[in-house]
Amino acid sequence: MTDYVADFRAHGYAIVRGFFSPAEVTAIGAAMDQVYAEGVAHGRSFRHGNLFYTVRPGPDGAPHVPMVQWPSYHAALLNQTRLDPRWATLLEPLMGRDIKQIINQLHWKLPDRSGDFAWHQDAKSRRPAEAYRNLGSSYVQTGLAIDPHNPGSGGMRFIPGSHTRGALPLDPAASLGRSPEDSALDAAGLSPEDQVDLILEPGDIALWSPYLVHASGTNTATHLRRFYINGYVRAEDCDRGEWTFRDGQPVALGAEQALVHYEQLRERPEPHFV
Repeated sequence: MTDYVADFRAHGYAIVRGFFSPAEVTAIGAAMDQVYAEGVAHGRSFRHGNLFYTVRPGPDGAPHVPMVQWPSYHAALLNQTRLDPRWATLLEPLMGRDIKQIINQLHWKLPDRSGDFAWHQDAKSRRPAEAYRNLGSSYVQTGLAIDPHNPGSGGMRFIPGSHTRGALPLDPAASLGRSPEDSALDAAGLSPEDQVDLILEPGDIALWSPYLVHASGTNTATHLRRFYINGYVRAEDCDRGEWTFRDGQPVALGAEQALVHYEQLRERPEPHFV
């Protein structure tokens, strides 16, 4: 694990093997399965403050849950996972000991094309821009593999070193459900030949920069591919998000949710269908 900081800074991403044990991954996967079942039971997209179940029809017409945002307000084990002290130790060389969180998401990729994600940078989704400072040096996205994460399961693809290019003409709003195209890389001045596949086994994690150009293809496996994403930020560089670690120690969620991405949090915090 000693080279991950150098890898992250040089390539815009790093991989840490076996960050969570097989037993831990089994428990986290079971918690994810419960959240998925809740989304299916809702039948359509549902919000309660920052907690948001995205629900849409799958290939067979039945409800499918591709993503849930901020399940940690609701699921104790998933909350415990994002606050695990190992994260504080891992992230300290990259962002110090005072850390907030702006991304807490569960992803399930169906074995079809609906979960394809065209080339994009996460940085362009950090809005309003004035609330998110020093994107290139203070933000780290992390992904925990619950199932094998590879090209066959529609895994992520990276363009190593692209994080050094700053903001590029790639539109994240038009990326979901679109396959990665080499032409988009050409238009951004990047070489399609540089792309690499992210290969993770259950329990492995990836870390990547918000400026790293990345995408994901079609899941051709016969199962849902589960991925737990948590995005952390140096606290002084972000006006939003939930406190996660103060001086390296976990911070419990408060009685009132913090403003993150849901702009109507104060006006409409109650449970409702979307």
